[in-house]
Amino acid sequence: MTNQKKDVFELTRLSDEKNLAVIADVYKSGRIDETTRDYLNNLYSNSMDTCRDLFLHIGQCFGAPKAAVKPYDYATDSIIDKIITISDINPLSVYLVNHRFDMDPMRNQFFTSPNGHNIDLAVSSIVTVIVAAQKKIERALDKITGKYYDKYINEVLETVHKSLLKTELAGNAQKILDNIHEEFTNNFITDAASTVLQIINSKNRKIDADLVRALDKICPPYAKLRDVWRVKCLFDLVPQARTFIERMTEMWPGKILLKRDSFFDIQNPRGYRDAKIVLDIGHDGKVIPMEIVCQVRTFFEFEHKTHVAYENVRTDNVTTSKTADVLDTRTENMHIAGVKKYNAMILECLETLFDRIGWNILYSSGNDDMLFEGFPRISTVYHPQKITDAIYSKVTRAVENEVFFVPNAPAELTRDQEIQIFRWMAKFLLVAAMPYTYANWSVPSDTMPGKFFKFIMKELQRYYKK
Repeated sequence: MTNQKKDVFELTRLSDEKNLAVIADVYKSGRIDETTRDYLNNLYSNSMDTCRDLFLHIGQCFGAPKAAVKPYDYATDSIIDKIITISDINPLSVYLVNHRFDMDPMRNQFFTSPNGHNIDLAVSSIVTVIVAAQKKIERALDKITGKYYDKYINEVLETVHKSLLKTELAGNAQKILDNIHEEFTNNFITDAASTVLQIINSKNRKIDADLVRALDKICPPYAKLRDVWRVKCLFDLVPQARTFIERMTEMWPGKILLKRDSFFDIQNPRGYRDAKIVLDIGHDGKVIPMEIVCQVRTFFEFEHKTHVAYENVRTDNVTTSKTADVLDTRTENMHIAGVKKYNAMILECLETLFDRIGWNILYSSGNDDMLFEGFPRISTVYHPQKITDAIYSKVTRAVENEVFFVPNAPAELTRDQEIQIFRWMAKFLLVAAMPYTYANWSVPSDTMPGKFFKFIMKELQRYYKK
């Protein structure tokens, strides 16, 4: 073992000791309770082993890296030009590595041939994986004892209030709630059931049992800390990310702690679009969550601008409410720009595919051996079936009424073949394009794919406004 590798292991060991000492001091001061202390000790012990487990799970899903692993600087959004080996990887630094996503449903479909045999890829199956450094213990503690704990107290109070209104204690509900709020505010408590029962001091066993069941369903603040170990995966297209999440779910069905897909969430007040999966990489019954955030590349650059906006607003001499308003406006505009840029790329993809789909349908002659069979793969998480069925029906009627047609077809197409082409393109847009509500943006519609893109997006807006 080289001295450099010894240094990496030694630095990690010293970091673990420092983190565990901080946790012990915070527990001794009463800022956290015993359960939270044990949970944090588990997350910040044996960090090198956990880091290797993180890379093992990513490798099992993606396969071997397709390029050298390199350090990454989040602050400047740049790769540090220094090749490192797997054995050098440690939880104290950020790393970037590129994988090829072999399960990609869009693989090898997007290309142009500008000059003879030269092929330019418009979209690739390469996934950029950024492995973030282990979250600093101070930041983790701030989250657990701050916003997570505040939300926990509110959920406890709401749960108790609902339960008391159904009992003979309803008349004393406010006094009981005030006592609970005072107790939880003055002390850090995650065993809500026993504390609340002591305050209520009820003699009714049924009330007690119902209340305990309700309180036990509330997620304690320490369990919300899922990003001590975190990874970011950058894909070109939304369907690639969704296929990856489905792949992770298939591989480790019993280890999935959380899944969230917000790529098509038009109700998000800031317009942010990504997906998240939290996987348990712990051993021997000890939970160690690994948070994997999935983004599309065109959105990633706007996330960095958002972070800059946060920092700039924090340095402004403005009131808290004004700061929030300014920040919301800046970030919302950036995220809208991200959606626009992504959808502009989807339109380019649609235009490159348009002619090829027509040729492929003629080539298949009604057989089942289409080159595009199974592409794009229908994900289990996107628009409700009733919306897609309604849009498919409208596409069929529009083609029958000659609103949409294939200009300069390689051969004469039947009406059924044209319907097949446009229904396939509708399927692609429904799977890949991000819906939006802002009506002041429109893609160039001087081409048939452009007009069709606009048509599908307008129909999505119509159904989501209902």
